[in-house]
Amino acid sequence: MDVLLQLDGNILLWIQEHVRNAVLTPVMTFITHLGDAGWIWIALAIVFLLVKKMRRTGVLMTCSLLGSLIVNNLILKNLVARTRPYEAVDGLQRIIEAQRDLSFPSGHTGSSFAAAVVIFLTCPRKIGVPALILAFLIMFSRLYVGVHYPTDVLAGMITGTLIAVLVCRVYQKKHRKVLES
Repeated sequence: MDVLLQLDGNILLWIQEHVRNAVLTPVMTFITHLGDAGWIWIALAIVFLLVKKMRRTGVLMTCSLLGSLIVNNLILKNLVARTRPYEAVDGLQRIIEAQRDLSFPSGHTGSSFAAAVVIFLTCPRKIGVPALILAFLIMFSRLYVGVHYPTDVLAGMITGTLIAVLVCRVYQKKHRKVLES
């Protein structure tokens, strides 16, 4: 476990040393704030809910986002209770405000993948692929700004993806039963 924690910290320090720069920092700060409280994904879900042809996607996104909130932010963060990397890794400097909640897993990443994977699974690729790209950018931004460990965002990506797939499968199963009746 100590080796994993050391690797997590070293990756963040490497990003700070070799990737952060004056051009990328405002972009990454903007991208990370897109994921604050899942607002970008909530706004997209509302848009989908308002468009009749996309309503199913909006409903599935809403269910997936709620699932991510419960699993990641209410259960796992409190169970694991991991401190933020800028509080534990010597030399790491965050470039956004201190976060009020715990670190593991990344809620930004969890909600991003919960929503983006639903979009990817239910929409044409011209919509689904950009949604996944945005989710990956939000995930990386959390490392870039120094507020999550790599294992935090990896766990958020996995839980968000699993929740989205589960929500879509449950919908398909229920929808199939209705059609068979």
